[in-house]
Amino acid sequence: MVYAVVRAGGRQEKVEVGTVVVLDRQKAKIGASIELPAVLFVDGDAVTTDADKLANVTVTAEVIGEERGPKIVIQKFKNKTGYKKRQGHRQDLTRVKVTGIK
Repeated sequence: MVYAVVRAGGRQEKVEVGTVVVLDRQKAKIGASIELPAVLFVDGDAVTTDADKLANVTVTAEVIGEERGPKIVIQKFKNKTGYKKRQGHRQDLTRVKVTGIK
């Protein structure tokens, strides 16, 4: 079993060939190929964590689409002062499919 742990948008994701992952927004068009940096690589029983050897590992993925995450509501309130603030946020996301680990 071959898989890798890649760094993507401040988080780490475990991926195999064919895995579909949702990442923070990437600067790539739909259908384009991107390369993700590997943090850990497992090939059968061999586990690679050395940075020099991981420089040779390439994880390629194809951009499937762009989407937005769920709405998050931020509310601030201070008692007895009349201060209320309400703000919303939706994170921009990119859905990618891993096409190869070499």
